[in-house]
Amino acid sequence: MGPRILTVDPWNPEPDIIGKASELLLSGRLVAFPTETVYGLGANGLDPLAAARIFAAKGRPADNPLILHFYRLSGVEEVAFVPPQAKRLMELFWPGPLTLVLPSKGVVPAEVTAGLDSVAVRMPSHPVALALIERTGLPVAAPSANSSGRPSPTDAQAVASDLGRGVDLILDGGKTSVGVESTVLDVTGERVVLLRPGGCSVEEIETRAGVEVLLTGGGIHRSPGTRYRHYAPRIPLILDIDVEAYFQKDAIGRLRKGRVAWIGMRAPDIFPGEIGNDPELCLLFNSLENYARGLFHALRTFEDAGAELIVAQWPPSPAGLGRALRDRLARASMKE
Repeated sequence: MGPRILTVDPWNPEPDIIGKASELLLSGRLVAFPTETVYGLGANGLDPLAAARIFAAKGRPADNPLILHFYRLSGVEEVAFVPPQAKRLMELFWPGPLTLVLPSKGVVPAEVTAGLDSVAVRMPSHPVALALIERTGLPVAAPSANSSGRPSPTDAQAVASDLGRGVDLILDGGKTSVGVESTVLDVTGERVVLLRPGGCSVEEIETRAGVEVLLTGGGIHRSPGTRYRHYAPRIPLILDIDVEAYFQKDAIGRLRKGRVAWIGMRAPDIFPGEIGNDPELCLLFNSLENYARGLFHALRTFEDAGAELIVAQWPPSPAGLGRALRDRLARASMKE
């Protein structure tokens, strides 16, 4: 028997359903819910035992910090020091796919912060997420609702497939709109540093906020999703820029006649003819936004379709969502 799934209106969440989910969170249980980026696995962010259940359910390394989710700015000030630069970023980009790493006031359990002196915070824009956090009245700790290292879930079925009975309730609010996780910025020092690219582009942050975002130099240990293999399907994934060298290996030659999937923004034209010829194993997107929105779902779809290998197009530019896509594809194609 799988986990309990309740369908919820993504624009006007039913109060009784939100109430049931909130009661579970307040009792220390786990609730998966949609955000604009991916589905999150939520727990009471001030309860160390509840936070520990997240790590157990996901198989997540204990030194990988969690993000706390809020529905109001004032709630952040109760757990973290908020410098003027961080407050301006919140006012400009919240609610939305931007996470800020701030100096902690020591209120948040070490199980959430991974024992660090900083805490990651964000305000999602999805109505279901906001309603749940507001009803609970506490910050909700929520990494992506998948087994550690797997592609992040962009629908409720992916959550159920990965976590099974490890989650007490799944709120099904349909597919997520962004498809990749939030951007993470380190604002604990004088300079703003990118820790993880995501749904809020560096270019937009610099233009609207009038700040320079350093692309290196931050402590990546402060951010989730930066030190381990992530987003990986159960079958090998390689990048189109590496495919010729990959297929030259004799041990892999058998895949020339196997089921090779393709994902990207254009049809393959320089690879063995088998790639991309099967409509079931070829997904093309007409924009970077749609590529990001559909990436994780596509990886899971190819698994289910019996593909033996996935070849993914490397975004030609790091601008905008291209930076986030490059990050996710690079981590998904990493070796253990």
